[in-house]
Amino acid sequence: MNNKRIVVAVDGPAGAGKSTISKRVAKILNLEYIDTGAMYRALTLKILRKGINPKDVTKIMEVMEETIIFFKNNHIYLDGTKVDEEIRKNIVNKHVSEISKIGKVREKMVDMQRKLSESTNVIMDGRDIGTVVLPHANYKFFITASVEERARRRYKELLERGEKNISYDQVLSDIKERDRIDSTRQIAPLKKSPDALVIDTTNKTIDECVNQIIGIIEGR
Repeated sequence: MNNKRIVVAVDGPAGAGKSTISKRVAKILNLEYIDTGAMYRALTLKILRKGINPKDVTKIMEVMEETIIFFKNNHIYLDGTKVDEEIRKNIVNKHVSEISKIGKVREKMVDMQRKLSESTNVIMDGRDIGTVVLPHANYKFFITASVEERARRRYKELLERGEKNISYDQVLSDIKERDRIDSTRQIAPLKKSPDALVIDTTNKTIDECVNQIIGIIEGR
């Protein structure tokens, strides 16, 4: 690699593997990893804990103004408390798209994300990184997979986390609905940046995807 600053934007739908892949790339190349989806999940967790209606924009913005979200050693902290496990619960999965489609929430989050990415070598993943948050990133990737495979992975993950009363069909339905919300929202919808390389993980291992991305960044 040359000495220029490395800014990597990774986008894609839920369950495609972008966070797992981005974390591994970050570790191998010594980049700062920022999971923007986790930031929206953390806010969603707080909203749900407070019993606030996910459609009540005024109250949500009041909560957001007093909320502190940051990353440390690949862990996410909400108001000073590590919430890695809590933000992955199915109840958060169900409501995060409702929160993240709110224009004022996205404006605030994008500002936070850009500040986190300044003056460091960074890999950031989410839904609108290459198109909105870091449009001038020097490497862009769009990670995808079939909806059935993404649902299978998410279902397996939820079972491993001890979730009960869930079914594959329910998870598949939830992911399809989340795709619909993420892709059709008016503010920063999920879409591939024209200059992003598409990586379909349906029939690839995580290592194969990681090696492909590192090879491109290193100019191999």
